[in-house]
Amino acid sequence: MRSRLYNKLFFVATLVVLPSVAAAEPALKLMDDITVSGLSSGGYMAVQFHLAFSESVTGAAILAGGPLYCAQNNLSTALANCMGKADAKPDIEAINGYLAQLQQEQLLPSTANLRDDKVWILHGSADSTVAPVVGAALVSQYQQWVAPENIKFVDNKPFAHHFPTSSAKGTACDVSEPPFIASCNYDAAGELLTHLLGSVQPKVETTGGSLVKLTQSQAGSQLAKTAFAYIPKRCAAGEPCRLHISFHGCKQHFASVGDAYLTQTGLNQYADSNDLVILYPQAAASAFNPHGCWDWWGYTGEQYISNKAPQLQAVMLLASHLASAPAIPE
Repeated sequence: MRSRLYNKLFFVATLVVLPSVAAAEPALKLMDDITVSGLSSGGYMAVQFHLAFSESVTGAAILAGGPLYCAQNNLSTALANCMGKADAKPDIEAINGYLAQLQQEQLLPSTANLRDDKVWILHGSADSTVAPVVGAALVSQYQQWVAPENIKFVDNKPFAHHFPTSSAKGTACDVSEPPFIASCNYDAAGELLTHLLGSVQPKVETTGGSLVKLTQSQAGSQLAKTAFAYIPKRCAAGEPCRLHISFHGCKQHFASVGDAYLTQTGLNQYADSNDLVILYPQAAASAFNPHGCWDWWGYTGEQYISNKAPQLQAVMLLASHLASAPAIPE
């Protein structure tokens, strides 16, 4: 049985409700296992989080992402082998050598933890931002660690670089433009959650939970000051709920697209009907990271994929805070 690693961490932060409502007992009752998902740089981040905290994470869904440590701590390598070039070729052999080194140094847990996990990977065939061959390399990487029947690879959809939905409110499915949430007659949120959780109840038409603010750690993480979480009413009332962490992509953080990623992917609609708390951590734009991407190439330091990486630690601390935070009254 996996240990509840995130519940052992300490977080000095505050929970602020939107709109202003006083917090009250009981505390959120979050189950032991975490699932994660992410788009683009958030997809890379979901893989990094999965591997770094595999004692607690039981499944990952990656949209338009690539292999763990694809960039090998080098932006030039990232651009050559992990982005939109048709001849991109992630160096899995070199990556495996580095992962073994981190495991020997106890900076990554054993990949044996991943064997029974669920992995869902979507890569649109019309994606020119991250080439489909890069998504295929991610599948090959996970096949080293995860039981074949637990991996689902969706690569036959003519999607551009975005989060596809069944909603009519998104952008056209054949373009990649802000907020990178598209109308494709395809419910990616439902598909990924079904694979990760085994089965899900149908989504609600209108959400009834609360979107709350969380103060993010700034200890070397270079993140935004504020993250968000969607908390359904049943979870706020103290019912046992599962935690799902969703990582936005580049140019998709709150300062860039407002609450689009927080409200339009469909995850919250499934959260209400399936007792899920959705955590939305937030990266920040800067001079060396102008698009607000998650660190998948090393801008926060050499060990950006280890369990000591500042962004990974900051997100796990957020999860720990949610596990001990007061629930939100109705």
